[in-house]
Amino acid sequence: MKPLLKTILLLCSMAAVSTLSGNTGGERTLKFYHTHTGDSLQVVYFRQGEYDTGAFDQLKVFLADWRDGKQHDFDPQLMDILWQLQQINGSANTWEVISAYRSPETNEMLRSRSSGVARNSQHVLGTAIDVRLRGLELEVLRDNARSLKLGGVGYYAKSNFVHVDTGRVRYW
Repeated sequence: MKPLLKTILLLCSMAAVSTLSGNTGGERTLKFYHTHTGDSLQVVYFRQGEYDTGAFDQLKVFLADWRDGKQHDFDPQLMDILWQLQQINGSANTWEVISAYRSPETNEMLRSRSSGVARNSQHVLGTAIDVRLRGLELEVLRDNARSLKLGGVGYYAKSNFVHVDTGRVRYW
């Protein structure tokens, strides 16, 4: 999908969600728990119509590659997807993070162990996250993520997580 069209669809979807939730430009808060580090973070990443750069600095540290500590900036649209999923589900529960940023070295190591890891993974670009939302069935999260049509959605029932990214729309 072309970037401009993707942005327009994102804005339309966000406007619909904002209208439904009564949040037309206020704060957007996300809560995270990292399953590998045990760390937690609650962050207001959007306020008064703008992304909060300080919040994204916190996210960069929190969502770093847990294997080697390397960090990368994250696509704000990825946080918007998570926020929209919370709005759709009427939930302010905590996101459990299984994987977020992966350094190229970590990605290659994982590729050598599994055929399910992409060479050009969205995780290496800071545009993907593997999560589950506390209190929500995984299948519901998957279906709602697909309904947004804002990027890739992978469903990993055996590993108990859903992958979302801001790349082209695709499902697996």
